Amino acid sequence: MSLGLKRGTVRLEAHDPAWDAAAREVIAALWAVLGSAAVDIQHVGSTAVPKIAAKPIVDIAVAVKRTEALEDYDDELAKRGIVFRKTEFQNDRLYVMGDGETRTHHIHMVCADSTRWKNYIALRDYLNANEAAADRYFKLKRKLAEQFAEDRNAYTQGKSELIERLLDEAAVWRRSDKNEQNNMI
Repeated sequence: MSLGLKRGTVRLEAHDPAWDAAAREVIAALWAVLGSAAVDIQHVGSTAVPKIAAKPIVDIAVAVKRTEALEDYDDELAKRGIVFRKTEFQNDRLYVMGDGETRTHHIHMVCADSTRWKNYIALRDYLNANEAAADRYFKLKRKLAEQFAEDRNAYTQGKSELIERLLDEAAVWRRSDKNEQNNMI
């Protein structure tokens, strides 16, 4: 399994089923430490979408009741190699795994009722359900990875407009899916 990428760089790899196993292992460790402070923990991001290539960094989203209480878990998480990196947004804490310059996991802890949590799940589910959307996303990622192999911030910014469109599409898809389910009842 190829897992990990030097900070700031971009390299895409074909989906590796071992990424799912690595995610499950870290999710189990997170549940063991966080217990009832976590509401849900999910493997998200491109490594959770088998149809597309991804940076070999596993993204995990953790829905928590209150992000303010997470500092109480930092020492225990660090013992398991899960290190607090920064607060990116209000009510959002980023943890990382890996060694000094290489990242293997990004763990995003967010409020359970937040838009960020809903977006992590919606984008993953939509890309897994819609091959055309996944293909559009992959093509842009590939182009940006070639253009910004040494500038992950530019790579990430380059995806933002399409991600917003995909999230809009995912919302429509989710509503139509629920309508279909209601019509079956």
